[in-house]
Amino acid sequence: MNLDYSAVWEKIQSMANGFLALLPNVVLAILVFLIFFFVAKGIRTTVRRLTQRQRRTRNVGLVLGRLAQGTTVLIGLFIALSIIIPSLKAGDLVQLLGISGVAIGFAFRDILQNFLAGILILLTEPFQIDDQIIFKDFEGTVENIETRATTIRTYDGRRIVIPNSELFTNSVLVNTAFENRRLEYDVGIGYGDDIETAKDLILEAVHDTDGVLAHPAPDVIVVDLAASTVNLRARWWVQPPRRAEVLDLQDQVLINIKNKLTASGIDMPFPTQQILFHDQTEETDGDRTRQREGWPAGRGKAPKPRSIGGSLRQLARSTRNGQAAKES
Repeated sequence: MNLDYSAVWEKIQSMANGFLALLPNVVLAILVFLIFFFVAKGIRTTVRRLTQRQRRTRNVGLVLGRLAQGTTVLIGLFIALSIIIPSLKAGDLVQLLGISGVAIGFAFRDILQNFLAGILILLTEPFQIDDQIIFKDFEGTVENIETRATTIRTYDGRRIVIPNSELFTNSVLVNTAFENRRLEYDVGIGYGDDIETAKDLILEAVHDTDGVLAHPAPDVIVVDLAASTVNLRARWWVQPPRRAEVLDLQDQVLINIKNKLTASGIDMPFPTQQILFHDQTEETDGDRTRQREGWPAGRGKAPKPRSIGGSLRQLARSTRNGQAAKES
């Protein structure tokens, strides 16, 4: 088999001539695309600056800036391709993009889902940049809402990247959605203490704390009659509702409440149990006047509770008497 080197050389020369003839168009197309690319970045920056002043329009500015940037880059790509391939028509480009879009959609379904979710988050604004949110086991400050994911900075200085689709389809707790936030804490007092007096003392301690809002007014309510305490719930409002200020203010409120109750002689008991001893025999079974089981004895005289030592001594005496009776 004889190879026609002359034909091969002519083919190479033809390709080289064609590339050289096309090279000015390629360079021009690259320059045009770069111009559109930098113009697109400038448009995005301008839109973000115009909408950055107001918190409500900040997310809308992010969406508009990204859409404007993407549209400008896409127009630049169309023009660049038209310069390189003059015979390429706009209809052919649209058809090519349509076919490619379907293929890309199947291949990058999760990425596109996160992208659309990010756009919807920015438009609907369930939360905004610099908001403090809780999502599942994660809590922190929103740093950025990108097209694929949202980044959160935790309070201990770590970064969490959460896909936008999860944020959009699950519940998110926004701690800074409103200007004010209500805090609450349960305080246990003894059953022998006066509830109204304890309420007044707790309210006084809350009012004396700098930073607690007067309106809405703080309040104290009874929430539980627990095993060893009467639980009172103190509730107060703060502004701003950010975590650092919330923790500092709660620290001061609890210190004031504890000091106020202790100084006024209000008991704050530890968990305790009351153990009652009574004689449980066939003779006394069911007779409330002869047993002490925690219920009222009615109008009759209730038996006095016996100490553990006394109960053991009586048990020993009963045992000895029983043995003596058997021996006799």
